[in-house]
Amino acid sequence: MSERIEEMLREYPSKKRYLKCLENQLRNFYGISDTEMIDAMCFYQPEGERVQTSAVANKTASIALSYREKMEEINQDWYRHLRKQYEVLREEVRLFESALDSLSGRLPDIMRDMVVNDYTWDYICNHYHISRTTLGKYRRKAIQELEVLYEKQDVEMIDYLLS
Repeated sequence: MSERIEEMLREYPSKKRYLKCLENQLRNFYGISDTEMIDAMCFYQPEGERVQTSAVANKTASIALSYREKMEEINQDWYRHLRKQYEVLREEVRLFESALDSLSGRLPDIMRDMVVNDYTWDYICNHYHISRTTLGKYRRKAIQELEVLYEKQDVEMIDYLLS
């Protein structure tokens, strides 16, 4: 379990950046354009054995009739995919931040400065008037407490899914 916590501590800044990127993609979503869709349909070459059953005119007509529907379907699928990624990542980050806030004593402030604010160990030691050794002990204690919180959350999720 501590590998999961260690990974979250390491990956938190990049997950927050990616979350912001997904949020911007969703807010400014355009999808593929008419031109891109028509180009993809015109230059699509099926793989494998091929038997020609239609003339070029039929291909042009089928593209003209179906490109908008296919384009809208692709755009909707892509938007749903981005939205799902965003929701999953947002929940993961929210859970981690609330777990950090649930730590005991001085740990919430210290760990928030260390992980969320990405302050250096030297800055944190000076700010809280502690040694690097003490900061290391606080970090290990926070990881132990986070493990307990995540285990409880896992048990609750399993109980919910099995009920």
